[in-house]
Amino acid sequence: MQSGDKNYLKIFDVIDKQDDYDEEAIKDMFKNETFIKHFPSEKNHLYKLILKSLRSYHSDDSISSILKQEIKNIEILYKKALFKECNKFLNRAKKLAIEHEKFYYLFELLNWEKILLEEAYEEGEFTKDLDVLINEEKEVIERLRNLAAYHILYSKINYVFRSGGYVRGEAGLRVVEEISNHPLIIGKNTALSKRATTICYYIQGFCALAKLDRKNCIKKFTRVKEIFDANPKIRKDLPKRYIRTLSNLILCYIDMKKYDEAKELLAELKKIIETKGFQSTDIKVMAFKSTSLAEMKMYNRTGEFDKAVEEIQPIIAELDSYREKINKEQEILFYYNIAYIYFGSGEYNKALFWINKVLNDNESSLRQDIYSYARLFNLIIHFELGNYDLLEYIIKSTSRYLNKRNRAYQVENLIMTNIKKLSKAHDDDQRHDLFLQMKKDLKELLKDNEEKIVLEYFDLITWLNSKISKATLSEEVKISIS
Repeated sequence: MQSGDKNYLKIFDVIDKQDDYDEEAIKDMFKNETFIKHFPSEKNHLYKLILKSLRSYHSDDSISSILKQEIKNIEILYKKALFKECNKFLNRAKKLAIEHEKFYYLFELLNWEKILLEEAYEEGEFTKDLDVLINEEKEVIERLRNLAAYHILYSKINYVFRSGGYVRGEAGLRVVEEISNHPLIIGKNTALSKRATTICYYIQGFCALAKLDRKNCIKKFTRVKEIFDANPKIRKDLPKRYIRTLSNLILCYIDMKKYDEAKELLAELKKIIETKGFQSTDIKVMAFKSTSLAEMKMYNRTGEFDKAVEEIQPIIAELDSYREKINKEQEILFYYNIAYIYFGSGEYNKALFWINKVLNDNESSLRQDIYSYARLFNLIIHFELGNYDLLEYIIKSTSRYLNKRNRAYQVENLIMTNIKKLSKAHDDDQRHDLFLQMKKDLKELLKDNEEKIVLEYFDLITWLNSKISKATLSEEVKISIS
């Protein structure tokens, strides 16, 4: 290292003492230092050094990091003409790559093996068969192509769900059916590796989820889990897919009112994230999201709103601590579920506060289902608050929003029409009659599976029952699941 004071260390020491990064404070502190004139360069140098240090620190954390090191070692030894040592590293790395199905690295290792084979031939060593190596390379290429094809299919179904949520309408259903009936999905023995097999079943589960076919969804995601559990090395290398698998299973069990199964898997998820390979920051964030949203959904579906309110503050605090690491979809799901909890407990002002966080942060392409139902939920919250004067304007705004995005289905229109009528009702008796009629009309519409999707976001029937019976929403939810 260079002698003397190092500017990047001075900067690091100051940043390390800050709770939140404050560049202006740093510049002010070093305003008399010459290096502050080229602060961006110094900062960039520090950034690269930190990354270099982190690479070294985490070099043994994942199989990818280990294989990268091994390949680098092979290259160094090769340049030193230490071919025997090269082969030792190569054989060890190949074994690891095969065990973990790391085909990209295996392909590179096979390339090195060909290079070393050429050196061996020049030395008069003909112990290895080139044809065997070529066939091995062809097999790896085929597995890579196979894996890539499954990744493309996954990206397609993931886009469908992440942009619009559960499938409604012929266009969305057509895309899902196209993926579901792809030869790689419906064919037998089409997946050429365990990794590809997990993606294949995951895609099948995701397609079932998009169509609200929960029975098949559970079947497929359970198969993914079984493959991972039987192959812990691959599970460790794909922790996010494993967590998503468990999360999807938990949510499906909750939707099917199989709460014991959901709780069992939730406990398993909490346990697995304490094991090696599941402790990086991104995994912790994902685990927090998965477990918290599952628990909130469980409370909402079982009517335990008061208990949820008691436990919501730690979740909100942790959500705030992860504010730079939670993605937009996760963020709006948290806001929506928190709003639902407060709504269920009768704290409508707090529900409005949280639903406004969704409404004020709209994305043009992400989870339009959440944004759309948040607007309908917003109408009901304002109705409960007695904001009747505001409702006429909000209903018009909501209608424009839904029509613009082609999401004004029959149930949506029924909600808007009836909330408008309810806000103009003269007395409780008239409202009671309107609630009864709304429930009757709604039950008729819900015979259509596409219209029934609304119940995934707001239990409208149970809310109407609570208004008709003058019971709390919590009481009505508990009656509905008993």
